[in-house]
Amino acid sequence: MTPYAGPADFTPAYLRLGAGELASRAERALEGLASCRICPRDCEVNRLKDRWSACKTGRHAVVTSAFPHMGEEDCLRGWNGSGTIFFGHCNLRCVFCQNYDISQGIRPPSEGTRPKVLAGLMLSLQRHGCHNINFVTPEHVVPQVLEALVIAVDQGLRLPIVYNTSAYDSLESLALLDGVVDIYMPDLKLFSPTLSKRYLKAQDYPEVAKAALKDMHRQVGFLDIDPSGLARRGVLIRHLVMPGLPEESVSILEWIVRELGPDTYVNVMGQYRPGGKVGRKAWPELDRPLEREEYRAALRAAEEAGLRRLDSRDLP
Repeated sequence: MTPYAGPADFTPAYLRLGAGELASRAERALEGLASCRICPRDCEVNRLKDRWSACKTGRHAVVTSAFPHMGEEDCLRGWNGSGTIFFGHCNLRCVFCQNYDISQGIRPPSEGTRPKVLAGLMLSLQRHGCHNINFVTPEHVVPQVLEALVIAVDQGLRLPIVYNTSAYDSLESLALLDGVVDIYMPDLKLFSPTLSKRYLKAQDYPEVAKAALKDMHRQVGFLDIDPSGLARRGVLIRHLVMPGLPEESVSILEWIVRELGPDTYVNVMGQYRPGGKVGRKAWPELDRPLEREEYRAALRAAEEAGLRRLDSRDLP
């Protein structure tokens, strides 16, 4: 398969940043692992010595899979797929997680994926023809991503970077990524601190996520899609509509328009199914699929809020 080289007039952010600055960012990020505050959990453990706390990840990132993903949004998957690299473990504890087996269900390994191996995965996805490198659940491994990216760039990586996140990111980590990431793809899960504590085990999630999204938008702006239909740069927000929580969707969609603008690209997702720990007695209210009318109500809320750019794949 012929590798996708991207539009002739487009250069990924990290190439414009320069190799020296990228290496400096990676070095500073790795130093931060000595008393880790990479994510909002602020555990302050020394991950350089392979200790871990909330994210269950020590010195090296844990990669669970890497492949051309054809299930992402059309502007990411294109015709050759989005080059997804799934990281194991997570700094959230979403009870409904669809990737529970890799986010919460796996045991911490004795060692993770070395930076040269992670860089090799990026280059392999580029050779396969993927349109971008899509880091999934990277909030807790920003230093490791930067460390590997330095190696990959030196060996010829030239694809845009997609930062596919829960939005439970620290502003310090986002500062390290400023000028590195081309496309931010954050979830905006819940708006209520009470519900965030119940379902995500992070009461501060709404506050953290809103600050993170504002900074992502400051860095890269509205999503820019090239004439071929591929995303080049910008923010793409995902919101998974939850059963029985219409007010959460309304609050989130109105906030997006109010704080980021009506031209923000949003994927209102209707594919909720019970997963993770749901089905146990503690969360019976989530133990059902989303009803079609609930999804349609969320789409109406998006339109009433004034959003002008909705991802169309799930629209009825």
